[in-house]
Amino acid sequence: MARNLILSGGPFHDFDATSAALAEVLAEVGIESEITEDIAGALSEPSEHQLITVNALRWRMGQDRFADLRAQWRFELPAQARTTLLDHLERGGGVLAMHAASICFDDWQGWPRVLGGCWTWPKSHHPPLGWTGVRVHGEHPIVEGLRDFDVVDEVYSDLEVLPDVRPLASSNGQPLIWARPVRRGRVVYDALGHDTRSYDNEIHRTLLRRAALWLLKRPVTVGD
Repeated sequence: MARNLILSGGPFHDFDATSAALAEVLAEVGIESEITEDIAGALSEPSEHQLITVNALRWRMGQDRFADLRAQWRFELPAQARTTLLDHLERGGGVLAMHAASICFDDWQGWPRVLGGCWTWPKSHHPPLGWTGVRVHGEHPIVEGLRDFDVVDEVYSDLEVLPDVRPLASSNGQPLIWARPVRRGRVVYDALGHDTRSYDNEIHRTLLRRAALWLLKRPVTVGD
């Protein structure tokens, strides 16, 4: 059974619930997940997990609007944690980054290059949480044969996305999901997943199961 480390926690989201929901989805394809909010501690030494998932909202909170939250949630990613993530990819490991992962680790200039994009203040934004239509693109194994779907979620908009990123799914013209090789490993970013309603959608669940298999370099079942 493959092992997955879910880095969780942060404000404005029920990360306990969404991390548990994600662990449940991945268990359906034989992936055992460990969930922690101690991001620095979990990445303080080389990881023995085949997959590392970032389902968190941890950043420097340099914006004035977050002054009241800084004491509890301000976060900088230690140098050793950065090395652990890069070494994990160098060994061929996978990184699954969910939703607010594009806001995380803003003290590390290398994170957007790993992820393929990032949230940029004040340019990036999202409409109110609600129903949105998700369009599926291309023939990548993660999305091949899947139909478009509707989901209750936030549509992260005007992210700073690297030129080589090719979206596998989008909403209102905004790229939401992509997959890319990084070093000897693989990375998938999925901007969906604000709350558990997103994980209740069966097409999204199928997409996530496929993403995990692709990240682990295992055969992806197209007809699931």
